[in-house]
Amino acid sequence: MAEEVFMDIPQVERMAKAFNTFGETLDAVSRVLQGIVMTLRVSAFLTLGGGAAAAVWLDRIQKNMKRMADKMRELSGDVNDAIRAYRDGDLSGSRRFV
Repeated sequence: MAEEVFMDIPQVERMAKAFNTFGETLDAVSRVLQGIVMTLRVSAFLTLGGGAAAAVWLDRIQKNMKRMADKMRELSGDVNDAIRAYRDGDLSGSRRFV
């Protein structure tokens, strides 16, 4: 027996917006970390290598932040695509069962 699919569109739109906002926040954190890494690399000579070690550690964190920011924006786009498909009735899939 077929089950009805229901989507609370306003709630899902808020979820997509939250993913996008989280992605923007992670991107801002990534940019700040990138600036800190650059500062630590420049000051590595003065800190006798301690700054360079911290820069390497923070650089790995920064790359992960950037990757997660991209993933959050991708999820936001995927959720928006799902909303569009639900709202439009996804006629391309329903034609198979005519």
